[in-house]
Amino acid sequence: MASKFLIFSLLVSSQVLTSTLADETGFVGTVNPKELGLHKTRKFSHFKFFFHERFTGSNATAVTIVPPIPKYNATSFGLVGITDNALTVGSDPNTKVVGRIEGLYAGTSQTEFNVLLVVNFVLTEGKYNGSSIAVLGRNRISLKVRELPVIGGSGVFKFARGYAETSTLYFDADRSAIEYNIYVSHY
Repeated sequence: MASKFLIFSLLVSSQVLTSTLADETGFVGTVNPKELGLHKTRKFSHFKFFFHERFTGSNATAVTIVPPIPKYNATSFGLVGITDNALTVGSDPNTKVVGRIEGLYAGTSQTEFNVLLVVNFVLTEGKYNGSSIAVLGRNRISLKVRELPVIGGSGVFKFARGYAETSTLYFDADRSAIEYNIYVSHY
């Protein structure tokens, strides 16, 4: 019984201290979750997108900013690039565009072709117009299907969590086509 009282006292003291510190700092405060829409029921959505990268030419959509370290050309270790591609609803690049994938990637493995991927899926259609889903993680290119975490979002995807499955439809020196299935929990 005494230990329960001690734990309760510590929790109350912690809350009082946090509230006091918020007042002293001027930049921390409490938030009513309802004001952020967090009282709503969480939804689970599945999005399927495709994008087509072009690595060469005057209209390249994925551009190397820093080339790989020469001794690691086979794994692209050290490479840093940026990407801005149309998101389509089908695997044909001429299907309907519903947004863009914007972000950066970096070769992070000395032993295999992996990239650290940091991208936003910026949507432009329907109730999702102006909202984005943020994905950040290790993209192990050698696997047929890779999983990356959804780390958040904006608009209707505030406080989003989930994961993305990605697979390469084709890849060569000039271009690639990628499929994404995003499973996201959001309010």
